[in-house]
Amino acid sequence: MRKFVKFLAAVAATVVAAGVEQRAEAAFVGAPLGLRGAIQYIKFDQPTLAPMAFTLFCLKYKDECKPRPQQIVFRGGRLKLTAERLAQMQEVNQHVNTAIRPEANLEGLRGEKWLLHPTSGDCNDYAVTKRHELIAKGFPARSVLLSEVVTTWGEHHLVVVVRTFAGDLVLDNLSGHILPWSKKPYRWVRIQSPKNPNYWASLGDRSV
Repeated sequence: MRKFVKFLAAVAATVVAAGVEQRAEAAFVGAPLGLRGAIQYIKFDQPTLAPMAFTLFCLKYKDECKPRPQQIVFRGGRLKLTAERLAQMQEVNQHVNTAIRPEANLEGLRGEKWLLHPTSGDCNDYAVTKRHELIAKGFPARSVLLSEVVTTWGEHHLVVVVRTFAGDLVLDNLSGHILPWSKKPYRWVRIQSPKNPNYWASLGDRSV
């Protein structure tokens, strides 16, 4: 009798777990992400110099660039994409896109300041603020990386890449949707290293 009760309990636990998994998957698939199809991960290539403005950013916000003792790159530094994490990513992307008023930098490299939570700013301010917010919500720094790209109209642009087992996802101030990096029409230039936020690398596959 006890064996039978244990069997029923195991079956019930399996059914509940499956239900939770299905609901999470449904929330994931139902989101406007276009994540179906083959998963493609960003390929890190050779070490490269960080953007000069990033170096100045680190001097101003030292905690944002501090290597974390727990930042051991485990299984490639990726995290499991749950429905909760996806919702947090969407919340941060939408909130920051709304909170910062777009203001073009007309001074080129000299005008790049990379500020956290400014009232107005350009793509760099959006990106560093989103990275800060995601890490504050518990996302490991090794999985939330800044990346420099070039747009189809030839402008250098900064985005946030969240590295998950479901693919490398992009938070972008030019879009309200979170998309896989392979779905973005950009030429990929360089990205932070998961091992140390101060190190950057070029991308092995720069265009998609």
